[in-house]
This record gives sequence, C-alpha cells and structure tokens, in this order.
Amino acid sequence: MKNYKLIISGILCLLFAVTGCTKLDEQVYDRVDAANFLTRRDDVIRDFLRPFEHAYWSIQGNDVYAVGEDSSDEMGTYNRQGDWQDGGYYQRMHYHTWTPQDGFTNGAWRNFYQGIVLSTNSLQDMEGITDPAKLSITTDELNDFKAELRTLRAWFYLRAFDFYRNIEIVTDVKSTTQGGTQATPQETFNYIESELKAAIPSLPTREQLGANGIGRWTKAAAATLLSRLYLNAKVYIGTDKYTECEAICRDIIAGKYGAYVLDSRWDAPFDYTNKNLNSEVIYGFPGTLARTHWQYDSGMFFWGLTYDAAPLYCGFTDFGQSNPRFALQPGRDVDSVEYTHTLGKPFVKFQKYPDDLRLKKYKNLGDSKREGMFLYGYLPYNKTVNGVVRPDTVRGNKGPYALFIRDQVGYFLGTKPGVKIADKESNMNHADHNSGIFLVKYPLYPTPDPNRITSAYAEIRLTEVYYTLAECRYRAGDKAAAATLLNQVRQRNYPAGSTSLYNPTGSQLTDQEMLDEWGREFIGENRRRTDLIRWGVFNTGTWWDKKPDADKHTEIFPIGRDILSSNPKLKQNPGY
Repeated sequence: MKNYKLIISGILCLLFAVTGCTKLDEQVYDRVDAANFLTRRDDVIRDFLRPFEHAYWSIQGNDVYAVGEDSSDEMGTYNRQGDWQDGGYYQRMHYHTWTPQDGFTNGAWRNFYQGIVLSTNSLQDMEGITDPAKLSITTDELNDFKAELRTLRAWFYLRAFDFYRNIEIVTDVKSTTQGGTQATPQETFNYIESELKAAIPSLPTREQLGANGIGRWTKAAAATLLSRLYLNAKVYIGTDKYTECEAICRDIIAGKYGAYVLDSRWDAPFDYTNKNLNSEVIYGFPGTLARTHWQYDSGMFFWGLTYDAAPLYCGFTDFGQSNPRFALQPGRDVDSVEYTHTLGKPFVKFQKYPDDLRLKKYKNLGDSKREGMFLYGYLPYNKTVNGVVRPDTVRGNKGPYALFIRDQVGYFLGTKPGVKIADKESNMNHADHNSGIFLVKYPLYPTPDPNRITSAYAEIRLTEVYYTLAECRYRAGDKAAAATLLNQVRQRNYPAGSTSLYNPTGSQLTDQEMLDEWGREFIGENRRRTDLIRWGVFNTGTWWDKKPDADKHTEIFPIGRDILSSNPKLKQNPGY
C-alpha cells in the first residue's frame, strides 16, 4: 500500500495545479451517475481527490483568513492614506460591527459548504462502488477513501460550526437539491464527533503513507480535530470536555495514532523540509511555486508585506510587488509608549522574552535558509543605477521617503525613527505605510533558490497537541505539567541555557500568559479569534483602539443575506 500512497500524493499535487479553485460560483450539486462516471481506477482517484483541492483554497478564500485575523487582537488591515479603505469593510471586521451585507458573511458559508458538498458527493460516489475490483481498487483502499472524505468533511463542518454555530448538516447531495434547516449546536457537535470517531479506525498512519503523505488525512490528524472540538466544547455546547480532550492529546503524543516528534527548529514546520517523516506537521496541504500555493496568495501571507519588500529586500521576484493588506496590530502609541491594555500588542508579547530567535528581522541567509519572523525598521537592498551598485532601502507608494516599519500606527511619513510627530492620532483609519510590523512565517527565498514557495501549508502541527494538553492541565490546576509541556516546544525558540523558559513549577503561568503563549506560537495561523473566545475575552476585551462589544452575539458571525435568500429555511443568528 505504501507505493500506492506515494503515487496518490503525486496526483494530488497535479490536481491542485490543473484544476485551481477559481470558479467560485459553480453549481456544486453533481448529478453525474457514478456508475457511468467511474469506469477505471484513475476516475476513482480523481473523484476522491477533488474536494482536497478546494480545501487548500479554503484556508484563505472568500476572506475567511481576513476576518479571522482582523477580528482578533493580532492583525489589522489599515486604511493607509486611502489604501485599503474599501468602504470600511476591514474596519468593521476590527471593531466587530459587521453586518449580513458584508461579503465575507456570504463568502465563508459558500467556502465551507462547497467543501462539504464536494466531500459528500465524492463520498457518495465511493459508497456507490459495489465491486471495487472492477475498478482496480482494493477494499482497503476504498475504505481509506471513505474515511478520509468523512474526515475532510468533518474539518469543513468544524470550521463552519466555529464560524456560524447554527449550521445545516448535509449528508446527501445526490437526491437532495434543496437546503434544509439548521441543526442545534449540540446536534452538530455530536455529528462531528461521531464522524471523526467512525473515520479513525479506517484511516492510515503517516508511516503507511510515507514521506510524501502530506495532504492525506491520517489517524493522528482526525484525532487532533477531535481535540479541537473538545477544547472548545464549553463555548460550542456549554459543557466542557477537557477530560476527553486531555485523553486524546496524550494518545496522540504517545504515538497511538502514528509516530510524530516536535521539530528542533521553530521555522521547520513552515519550511520546504516538512515532507520529512520526522516533521511535526500532522496535516498539511502540499504547495509548489509552479502549481498551487494558497498560503502565499493575496488572501493570506504574501499580502502581509509592504510594497517591494518581496522583490527588493527578499529578492523574490516571481510574484512582483506585494501589498500591505495585513500587519500586526500596534503595541505602542505614536510616541513609542507601550499601551496599557493586556490584550493585543503581539510584537510586545514576543519582546517579553528578548532572546527569542523569532524576533530577529527576517533575512534570507542563502542555501534555502532564513532567520527571523518579522519585517521591521529599514529594509535595505542594493540598487544598480547606470551600472553602479549603491545601497538603498525600500520605499512606499505615497512618497519618495524610505520606509521605517514600526510597532506603531499613525502618519509618520518620512519622519526619522526616534523623532516624535505632532499628529497623535492612531486608529484603523489613520495609518501610513510605515505602520505595523509585518509577519513572515513562511519563507520568501530569493528567486534563484530552487526551494522558494515549496512549503506545504501546516494546518495541523504536533505543537498544537502539546499546547492543548498544556491548557487542559492548566485548567485542572496542574501548572507544573503545563509549563513542562509548553517548554518542550518553547526551548527551540531560545538559545541554549536561556532563562526565558518557564519555571518548572509553572509559577509564571496565568490566564493571560497562557493566552499570550498561544498567540506567540500560533501567530498568523488563523486560530486567535477562537482562542480569545474560549478564554472569554473576545467580546469583553480591549486592544489598541478596539473597545469591548455591547454583548456576546459577535462570538459568531451573521449568515449572509444572499445565503438566507437562497434558503428560506435558514434563520439568522441571534443579534443580527
């Protein structure tokens, strides 16, 4: 079976390249008769893999990433002297003042449900195969396909559940073309739980898949989805499931669902080496420069850079200019005084431990290596004019001055660092192109580097299991165990012998420190909103210019107006 798995992974990459996910308004209810459509082995494999291509696109498509990050205390899409004003769209994300007319409220539903429908369609095709041998498919392979499709669909459901809470459960797209009613949160929780539990026994392990198994659902990946469901159960259904969550995390770490180890470098899970069997990546989507690379799309990380940072500072010219759509929210006011609120301030939270290796300015070192995770300060490069090479620095699009990227938001323009400006205003509608530090979590190697844009997208990492288990132990009052688990990951972020590791007693751990540490490790991975909600501060907290919400209804998003119009059986979420 191992050789077969490697072949499938190659086909998965090929399909990602060929099909793309650009026709977002397509009719997804497929009425092709499987008996006529599936006539050979390749047909079955292509049918099985079709939902995976959409799944990769869905990590950022239709502003799912944008609203997930911008509604939290991590990222902001600032009105930069008119750039990204966009009718106040991103400001509403930040201030939690969205309405059912905002595009992402329709788009996210379509994003998730296209995946659900595609997965269900393929699953029903697999279930319709009565004689797999005629199609050169073994019974074990067919069971594997079914289990992976159920897991993929559960992943879509879990995300839709977190986003909207009151959602429809679709299990048939062959004979039903009309939308149904919404399930209760408890019904949806039970359904996702039962689907994952049913799938796990038939799923492969990573060892069975081999090193090129990235992109395929495994026992450990499905088990981690269960841990996500249990970790947030109190929010989802009003009943905590920390005991169940802890048990499954311990099993994953112990190797019950396959052997995984933590990476020894902080950047390894986000680099091209994550196909290695020793990687901590439990589930990822394979990406390449010539094919599909959705985390490097404008909806995600590539537009988290200032203009010309990619081609001039990083030397990556394949995509041309970037665009500063996403930047960190500021930790300091225009006079460089740290804000007093406890939430937000992501860069300041890193600086709390100043020897953190991730704090270095991002720099390509050659030979597919880099250091640092942030872009800040001046971004120098060498410029050739009339055959003469001279040093220069990256500039913006609103003036000829050199940009100095800082952990502040305001109108600094050409002001030198350390010089105070008279304009003290700092908010979502008052930013320039110096404002906000940029995150470079996935590497941008220079264009000659053969490994540029070859990183798989790490959707599930073993680190998540360690942090989840640590939170379970912390909530149980066992701070020492929580500190030990966190330090097993954190030790790679600091030099040997660093004093930045937590005391073995866990004495430094508080609710705020736990939330801060989740933020440091998973910054930019689109889970911050969920973490803030679980810790009870998404609506009540203050960060930068964001004040507390009037009530808790913004914990879930409204169902878009177009979605409600297309299915009269759906009811709008409370508060909208």
